[in-house]
Amino acid sequence: MTLRPRVILWTAWVTATAVMVFFVIVAYLMPAENTGVYFQPADQVAMMVIGAFVAGGLLLMARPRVRADARGVEVRNVFVARWYDWADVYGVSFPDGAASARLELADDEYQSVLAVQAVDRGLAVRHVRTLRTLHRAAVLGE
Repeated sequence: MTLRPRVILWTAWVTATAVMVFFVIVAYLMPAENTGVYFQPADQVAMMVIGAFVAGGLLLMARPRVRADARGVEVRNVFVARWYDWADVYGVSFPDGAASARLELADDEYQSVLAVQAVDRGLAVRHVRTLRTLHRAAVLGE
């Protein structure tokens, strides 16, 4: 099963699109006449490239994902994906006031699960319950 955030995903795509449109408009409206600085076509292209980098950075927030099955769970946050066997996970929690869920690990360690966000409300509750069910089934052999 694959779990992904909903609100953050939409927010990232809409914001990245808006930023890219803004930079394209700014590049297009750069004055070609003498205003004390001469803007060349290369400057306009550079503005669009900068916009693409900013938009790409915003789209990194759309990467979080969780893949879980009977053997374990793979948590991919912004950059790195990590695999955990269910035997290594003590529990799945969503602390009060936290922005995202987390996997409880050995030695009071935990792994944030950015794919399960508080802003998703009911969806986040279903995702946490699903992860807890898979964890319980794997640990208790159900």
